[in-house]
Amino acid sequence: MPAGAKRFMRMKEIDGYTRTCGLIGNPVEHTLSPVIHNTLAGLTDQKLCYVPLKVEAERLEEAVKGAYALNLLGANVTVPYKSDVIPFLKEIDPLAEEIGAVNTLVRTEGGYKGYNTDMPGLYRAMRSDGVRVEGEKVLVLGAGGVARAVAVLLARYGAEEIILMNRTPEKAQRIADEINTMTKTAIARAMGYEDYELLPKQDRCLAIQATSVGMYPDCGDVVIAEEAFYRRIHTGYDLIFNPKKTRFMELVEQSGGRAFNGAKMLLYQGIIAYELWSGLSISEEMADQVFAAMEEA
Repeated sequence: MPAGAKRFMRMKEIDGYTRTCGLIGNPVEHTLSPVIHNTLAGLTDQKLCYVPLKVEAERLEEAVKGAYALNLLGANVTVPYKSDVIPFLKEIDPLAEEIGAVNTLVRTEGGYKGYNTDMPGLYRAMRSDGVRVEGEKVLVLGAGGVARAVAVLLARYGAEEIILMNRTPEKAQRIADEINTMTKTAIARAMGYEDYELLPKQDRCLAIQATSVGMYPDCGDVVIAEEAFYRRIHTGYDLIFNPKKTRFMELVEQSGGRAFNGAKMLLYQGIIAYELWSGLSISEEMADQVFAAMEEA
């Protein structure tokens, strides 16, 4: 870890009182989660150590039961296990159940309770950046699990309309139908990427890029390349954080909009998980220090 990141890590000496948390996933070698949680442990003077835990798919159930048997305080869960882990939990939080994905396990009597802190993390990141959801028309690019989770979040926090855009509109429509059934409204609808011209030209929207297109090493890729599309966006959020500036973000900015990447979502999903494990409330000053450690790492 870079020296700058270590500057924030004032973790006490590991001893018999130290609690362990970790990241269950595959791969886990390049994760920033240890930077987030070990920095938080140092800043909050907690005896907590966080480590990556690479788990093969056929051993996921054993891993969850083993973590509990080994007295792990909690764990994060990353790809590809956010849905697969659910049958092995004692309980699941209502938001995680709606989304259909768990990324945080919290130790309870008799087993782990599953939470989804990704979407609250995204909402907290947007608030930190001065971006509002309430009353907004929002374009969601993609129709996978992440796009579905984003749509659930937007519906929960008062978006006026959710337009799911995908190369295969039928896939996006299935998510829209789920959201409308869940909310008993007609808040969500679907369209193909090529149909963006049907959007009113006078309206500028919040757009959330929820696909893996443009992720390192394919940094120049983007799901919609036409500049005319980006003139309909006032703020663009790309949930990718590597590279720091994606082609989607560049096109948003070139058309006069604001653009953000997914680094703060990663930060705040980790902070919310840490708050669940520790019972503490993390200040924005501490969040800024952790973000600085992440950027250096």
